[in-house]
Amino acid sequence: MGSMDANPAAAFSAFAADGKAPFQPLNPEDVRAYLHKAVDFISDYYTNIESMPVLPNVKPGYLQNELAASPPTYSAPFDVSMKELRTSVVPGMTHWASPNFFAFFPSTNSAAAIAGDLIASAMNTVGFTWQASPAATEMEVLALDWLAQLLRLPTTFMNRTSSGRGTGGGVILGTTSEAMLVTLVAARDAALRRSGSVGVSGLPRLTVYAADQTHSTFFKACRLAGFDPANIRSIPTGPETDYGLDPAKLLQVMQADADAGLVPTYICATVGTTSSNAVDPVGAVADVAAMFNAWVHVDAAYAGSACICPEFRHHLDGVERVDSISMSPHKWLLTCLDCTCLYVRDAHRLSDSLETNPEYLKNDATDSGEVTDLKDMQVGVGRRFRGLKLWMVMRTYGTAKLQEHIRSDVAMAKMFEDFVRADDRFEIVVPRNFALVCFRIKASGSMTEEDADEANRVLMDNLNKTGKAYLAHTVVGDRFVLRFAVGSSLQEERHVRSAWELIKKTTSEIMA
Repeated sequence: MGSMDANPAAAFSAFAADGKAPFQPLNPEDVRAYLHKAVDFISDYYTNIESMPVLPNVKPGYLQNELAASPPTYSAPFDVSMKELRTSVVPGMTHWASPNFFAFFPSTNSAAAIAGDLIASAMNTVGFTWQASPAATEMEVLALDWLAQLLRLPTTFMNRTSSGRGTGGGVILGTTSEAMLVTLVAARDAALRRSGSVGVSGLPRLTVYAADQTHSTFFKACRLAGFDPANIRSIPTGPETDYGLDPAKLLQVMQADADAGLVPTYICATVGTTSSNAVDPVGAVADVAAMFNAWVHVDAAYAGSACICPEFRHHLDGVERVDSISMSPHKWLLTCLDCTCLYVRDAHRLSDSLETNPEYLKNDATDSGEVTDLKDMQVGVGRRFRGLKLWMVMRTYGTAKLQEHIRSDVAMAKMFEDFVRADDRFEIVVPRNFALVCFRIKASGSMTEEDADEANRVLMDNLNKTGKAYLAHTVVGDRFVLRFAVGSSLQEERHVRSAWELIKKTTSEIMA
């Protein structure tokens, strides 16, 4: 054994003499062959996806019964994996890319994004510091600044400005949940310092605020950041504000907390809530927060993408007065998961709370203060090369094509909304914002609201069982409401028309 260790060539010869080739997981010919087969699979998948049932008809645990329960000891041709993918995995998929998928906010994709993600996965860089992969950090910074310009964000949120490095900055994270968590931690630490807390002794006095329509992940992130659940304020909304946050109610609640000796710390405003696409008034919320020196975060995960179009940009008015904003190109800007862009007005407030500086990561570039080490703007240390796919999308398609994509989806949603309004069996529950339509069979004649709720449940279940469309529901104003979200990358007007015909037909069968 010692001689083999000392002479690698001899060891190789010994293996060769036994007729065994050494294991080469990145053999260039295998890489080429496997990826060609994978790309063919992807292309065929998109070609045929329209004919596949959107929802699978499988039971929990089905895959354990179809594939081996234990890992194989010996290798098998790559074709075996591809065959099992086709025969066992694909039939169990909910096809988010289907043009008949209308259930949730879209998970959009594009050829440019897929190519960028593939190349990033192949390079497999771990860009925790600038020095660990300069191009990965520089690309992320560049892509974020490009997107900031498309959104017309103030230069205070940009990494680089015409006059040099800015005080703000951005980072690409996995999800909105992470963006909320890291900004909550930064706001928490700032509030503790501001209130003169010794260590975290003042944590029980800190309060956070959001409308009751805010995504549930916010309340989860608050708990993870250490806020007392009793100090998490969920402010009721109603039809008088189209379920957006009422600044007057926010002020009333925050003032009551301050009068009681608590410390208002953080407000989450949403542009495009999940249930109904409600929009909180960003500028007015920022004005209230300023009275208490509280951090304001804007969650624009879905609708932020629409704000690259001038006609939707007003939804971000006042953003220059908030502390952070996040949006997710993986929802509506043709960039595959995962890609959530977080911008902060003062990057140091974030890095001061999240910075790590072990000896093995110290380097001259970091010490110079001229670079951004993105590990200090996230929970973990390791990170993927996410900036490449986002840059490739913007570089390949350009602003005009991306705006065309958004406007097309909104136009199709408007068409569907018009269909619903023209059928007196239905009602639009909240005004349509962007490309989500919230509608329901309305109570009429002897049908009570409770009867209507049940009719809508049956309608949704029957629609989804057909495999020809997939819708989801929410509850708005105590009413069971169907959500029709336009935006799948393969969707065309004919798919929306077909879904509406199916809805009408299924409704007639139910009401008969």
